[in-house]
Amino acid sequence: MTSSQSLRDFLATNKHERTRKKSEKKFVFFRICSRLNFYRVPVILFCVIFLFAGNSLAQTRKAKSKIPVKKTSIVASTTANLPKVTQIDAEALKNLIKPNGKPLLINFWATWCDPCREEFPDLVKIGADYKDKIDLITISLDELSEINGDVPKFLAEMKSETPGYLLKVPDEGAAIAVVSKDWQGGLPFTILFKANGEAIYSKQGKFNTAILRAEIEKTLVK
Repeated sequence: MTSSQSLRDFLATNKHERTRKKSEKKFVFFRICSRLNFYRVPVILFCVIFLFAGNSLAQTRKAKSKIPVKKTSIVASTTANLPKVTQIDAEALKNLIKPNGKPLLINFWATWCDPCREEFPDLVKIGADYKDKIDLITISLDELSEINGDVPKFLAEMKSETPGYLLKVPDEGAAIAVVSKDWQGGLPFTILFKANGEAIYSKQGKFNTAILRAEIEKTLVK
C-alpha cells in the first residue's frame, strides 16, 4: 500500500471516528434530558433549542472563518503618498523653460546619475530658501517606466516640494538644444533664467552651491 493510500485511509477513519463520538454525545445528552421527571417537556424543549443554537453558532463561526480577510495594500498606499511626476515632451519643455514672472531655476537629473543624487539635497535647500523668490523645477531623464517608481520615490526621500517632471522625447539632441547651446547632454545640468527669460548661469556637472546662490542673488537685484 502506498503512503498516499495510507494517508487517505487514516483521514477517512479519523473523520468517521469524530462523527461517531459526536453522535454518542448527542444521544447521551438526550437520554439525560428525557429521564428528568420534573418539567420533562420544557426541559427537553430547552435541550433541543440549546443544541440547535449551538449548532447554528458553530456553523456561523465556520462560515465567518471562510470569509477572505481583505489585506491592506501597503504598496498602493505608499504609491498614493508619493510626489506626482508629470511626463512632458519637447513642446511642453519649451513652455517650461519660459519664466513666469520670477527667476527660474531648472535642474536636469536622473536616479541612475550619482552626481545628481549627491547634489540634490543642496538643490532642495536652495528651493526652500528661495521659495517665494524664484521658481524651481526638476526634470528627470529616467526611463518612462520609472515615472511612478524610482523617480517619485527619490523625490520623496529628498523631501522635494518642487514640481517634478520626466522628459520623454524621440530626439534628445533636439530637446537639449532647446534648453541651452552650452549643454552637451551630460547630467546633472542646471540652468538659471532671469525673470525676462535670459539665461545667466548654466552648469553641466555638479553645481557649486555658493556660486549658484550668488547667481540667484543677482537675479533678485532690481
